[in-house]
Amino acid sequence: MNARTYLDHNATSPVRPEAREALLAALDATGNGSSVHAEGRASRGVMDVARARVAALVGANPAGVIFTSSGTEADALALTPDYRRGETPIRCDVLLVSAVEHAAVLRGHRFPTDRVEVLPVDARGRVKLDALDAALERHSAAGRRVLLSLMVANNETGVIQPLAEAARRAHAHGALVHTDAVQAAGRIPLSLPLLGADMMSVSAHKLGGAPGAAALILADPDLRPAPLIGGGEQERGRRAGSENVPAIAAFGAAALRAADCVEADGTRINGLRERLEDALRCEFPELVLLVGDVDRLPNTSCLALPGVPAETVVIALDLAGVAASAGAACSSGKVAASHVLGAMGVSERIARSAIRLSFGWSSGEEDVDRALGVFRRVLPGLLRRRAAA
Repeated sequence: MNARTYLDHNATSPVRPEAREALLAALDATGNGSSVHAEGRASRGVMDVARARVAALVGANPAGVIFTSSGTEADALALTPDYRRGETPIRCDVLLVSAVEHAAVLRGHRFPTDRVEVLPVDARGRVKLDALDAALERHSAAGRRVLLSLMVANNETGVIQPLAEAARRAHAHGALVHTDAVQAAGRIPLSLPLLGADMMSVSAHKLGGAPGAAALILADPDLRPAPLIGGGEQERGRRAGSENVPAIAAFGAAALRAADCVEADGTRINGLRERLEDALRCEFPELVLLVGDVDRLPNTSCLALPGVPAETVVIALDLAGVAASAGAACSSGKVAASHVLGAMGVSERIARSAIRLSFGWSSGEEDVDRALGVFRRVLPGLLRRRAAA
């Protein structure tokens, strides 16, 4: 079988060697991190190291790191009306989210449906700050406290949000701010203090860790969301259940490596993406590059071949050896156009044709070479079929 080219790092990234080594070492350990004997203390030490490394990735306090099983769980933990800061209860009455958030945020979790308000975005997918201002002023005048959830960067387009400015405006009205940084962590430099968010969700498998570990990181460790999972006192009583020590160890190793090379990797990967995009646009003018003129993650391309269903392109690429993903979701046998592109005002014809190519830490020039060769073999046939339809 010919070598395959993996261009779906935004879905999951291959496990880094350092993470694999840490995971295997932790699998050989015996103790439960909640136990007081030597084996338990050893497992606790492994988690403490990982906690410090994950915190350092985003410039946070290790005491604010709450390990979870996934980015979705981290989002769900954050999206609650009920908080405490120390012994003082904080009640959030309304959840504001942008129209391009991941489904893990859009559904609002523990907020009633009628307490979730969706903010519009512009044609590039960035939240409209004037709409945010209007919502904050309206709820503040009515005596309602807001929780704002705004992602760092979009998982489909890579577009980076004006988070720091949005957080500044939200805090001026006494709001709390959560950000889903699952796609951005390890791909661009992040500082939780500079971004101004109160909470940040990150996930191990997006940056080369193992699936099964993620974290909600609190800027202030004394801020406590109401637990999503009750029971024991793990994670300082903030998330019950025995921690997944091997996955957490791998998370820490991946975070350390990602932090060490985030700027160099970002520059290198941006070059790979630009080389691929430039070649495709030159050779196939029918291709539409979405949001190519706005700040976005260095690894993400969102392309469309109007009139050719995204799933058709993805399957054809897969059969030829390239792993990509569709900008559409399949549900109950129906294909729906991306809610992200719809919110941006992209026509349904283009939205239904959108695919995502995403590079990562393991990508190299040979991936661009192979991908271009596959596109050159596959796209002409798809264009002929479109013309004949």
